[in-house]
Amino acid sequence: MLTQTTTRVLEPGDLPAALEVLERDPVANAFVTSRVQVAGLDPWRLGGEMWGWYSDGELRSLCYAGANLVPVCATPEAVRAFADRARRTGRRCSSIVGPVESTTRLWQLLEPHWGPAREVRSRQPLMVTERPSADIAADPLVRRVRKDEMDLIMPACVAMFTEEVGVSPLAGDGGLLYQARVAELVTAGRSFARVEDGKVVFKAEIGAATRLACQVQGVWVAPEFRGRGHSETGMAAVVEYALRDVAPVVSLYVNDYNTAARAAYRRVGFREVGAFMSVLF
Repeated sequence: MLTQTTTRVLEPGDLPAALEVLERDPVANAFVTSRVQVAGLDPWRLGGEMWGWYSDGELRSLCYAGANLVPVCATPEAVRAFADRARRTGRRCSSIVGPVESTTRLWQLLEPHWGPAREVRSRQPLMVTERPSADIAADPLVRRVRKDEMDLIMPACVAMFTEEVGVSPLAGDGGLLYQARVAELVTAGRSFARVEDGKVVFKAEIGAATRLACQVQGVWVAPEFRGRGHSETGMAAVVEYALRDVAPVVSLYVNDYNTAARAAYRRVGFREVGAFMSVLF
């Protein structure tokens, strides 16, 4: 039997079909879903294009093509189609990130054209929890960052990003986009910190949020406070906020070589359910 397939840029009218694909895996797709729920499929509002792969007239797979290239529920045939389109348009993203299987295939096809990458993180366990920690008491001093505390939280955010990604978020545009994103999360009440004597000790954000799942990002402890359990008690507090106010499932992903962080998250109650991969340019 012959199967007709096609790939095209989705339009606003394709939103219901796109959301149906995204909800097949609400945890893994939380980042893209959260953007689509806020911005729809208009490229200007979305910050990029949404590519759709169709088989026999039905939308089966997606690929978000913005600052990140993110395959969504992508079959091997869809990955090949997305790679072909990405090669034709040229690299516009700063990273490729997504479920390890489809992202690995996508990078194998794009590496001869886009490589070398600055760094490839081939396996980043995806972890989830649906309940407050039973073993770690939430830090009562972790709270939402206030709108008037941008000057307080920004240095911690920059330090976390630079440490994690290897480049400063202030490069290029002077950090305007990054500062806007931090301000957006603070305004939405999704930025959390423990502050002592005017200094951020622990901080984390709920970077993506949908009605089904949310994703914690940017977990950081100031170097001089590390080794005291702040990452565990702080995360326990963020989980409680997230489950109460945001979504019934809390997720995050972490580098596989960061055994200390993985162990800390397990103690808080997270368990591994899959893995992501990131290719950084």
